[in-house]
Amino acid sequence: VQLQASGGGLVQAGGSLRLSCAASGRYAMGWFRQAPGKEREIVAAISRNSGNTDYSDSVKGRFTISRESARNTVDLQMNSLKPEDTAIYYCAARSGRFLGLGHREYEYDYWGQGTLVTVSS
Repeated sequence: VQLQASGGGLVQAGGSLRLSCAASGRYAMGWFRQAPGKEREIVAAISRNSGNTDYSDSVKGRFTISRESARNTVDLQMNSLKPEDTAIYYCAARSGRFLGLGHREYEYDYWGQGTLVTVSS
């Protein structure tokens, strides 16, 4: 399983960014982030059939995870960005035998490289 994350960058507070994770297949997937000095945390997750999604409380209502089947990507649309959203963002995939959402790092078997999101105040 290969994952390739892209779309990070520098944006002002209140702005938007769209992250994309290209996958070599269809999996239940998640986006995590790790801010400086903090542990990695789940941001959003999507089930394998895209029927279920979930978000951390800190991003609920601002971020949207979606699957673009034509491009075989899982995207994270981030709106109303705040300085505290600054982090390295990672996409991750669960093993193919798992269909549902994963909320913990240990539930994910494959990880992409991180992409840096910096939100200036």
